[in-house]
Amino acid sequence: MTQPDVQHLKQTTLPADALALLKRLIATPSLSREEDQTARHIEAFFAEKRIPFERLKNNVWARNRYFDPAKPTILLNSHHDTVKPNPSWTLNPFEPLVRDEKLFGLGSNDAGGCLVSLLTTFAWFYDRPDMGYNIVMAATAEEEISGRDGLERLLPDLPPISFAIVGEPTEMQLAIAEKGLLVLDCTAHGVSGHAARNEGENAIYKAIQDINRLITYQFPKVSPTLGAVKLSVTIINAGTQHNVVPDTCMFTIDVRVTEQYTLEEVIETIRATIQSDVKPRSIRLKPSSIPADHPIVQAGLALGRHTYGSPTTSDQAVLNCPSLKCGPGHSGRSHSADEFIYLREITEGITDYIQMLEQVI
Repeated sequence: MTQPDVQHLKQTTLPADALALLKRLIATPSLSREEDQTARHIEAFFAEKRIPFERLKNNVWARNRYFDPAKPTILLNSHHDTVKPNPSWTLNPFEPLVRDEKLFGLGSNDAGGCLVSLLTTFAWFYDRPDMGYNIVMAATAEEEISGRDGLERLLPDLPPISFAIVGEPTEMQLAIAEKGLLVLDCTAHGVSGHAARNEGENAIYKAIQDINRLITYQFPKVSPTLGAVKLSVTIINAGTQHNVVPDTCMFTIDVRVTEQYTLEEVIETIRATIQSDVKPRSIRLKPSSIPADHPIVQAGLALGRHTYGSPTTSDQAVLNCPSLKCGPGHSGRSHSADEFIYLREITEGITDYIQMLEQVI
């Protein structure tokens, strides 16, 4: 994309349309599983641009005008659900407020700025007849709760995806890897007895032994971008009353998995390391990555951006293709009181997305 093209973008209504849409999204409560009305705003955006769209539950998606099944497809994706407002808000979370070159409001940073920037980018490319790739834009639901009726539900209806850009606040830096998430519910078994006598086998002590094994265990393969697999025991529960030796002790492990392992490999390793029963809650939220030499990553590097590994999960976790997490805004503002995004970040997001894609398509 040449500099005159960037100037042309600024002369269009697209940046202003993106900001106007973001204000409408902020003003419309869209907690996870309650995104019906924000989905309608996104439908209206497509309709105003005369772009045909489809909707599945609260997921809204569209294909470029000259979609060709013989060409590879790029997915642009971000979410329009939000968490509940932090109790420490001093502003009205549902009132879009522009002050000091910032737009305040729930979801402004996570991930409204990313979403409207990607929608605008898609509109920019929609009518292009000369692209070597198709582009699909998907505005999806339930990301904040890792729900099954968001992107995961939509994927079977989409064409095969060559690679994806997932819009999350990264300051437009290039998250080329993201940790997956495993939650394991574990149960140590003992034998109950009276605490006053030398009876029973205390399941708490067995759980402690297992937890100590986990504290010292190190997965041998370390990711160059994400580091080591991280285990954290976060919940423990046992016993019914003070004078009964407990026969079960349950504890929960939060495991952040790198691209060096499959979720199944991690589960089997932990089962072989401890004596307690191990039951995964799901194996849906996989680690994800994209090669550092992928053209879309190289395009971002050419703009002066840098690569890194992200410890947090996103909708990348349900994709089965290379994916790049990248978007305007700052991760530290997500889920915080008086959430905001700088107005300039939205413009930067649009221009960076367009310039990166121009180098690929």
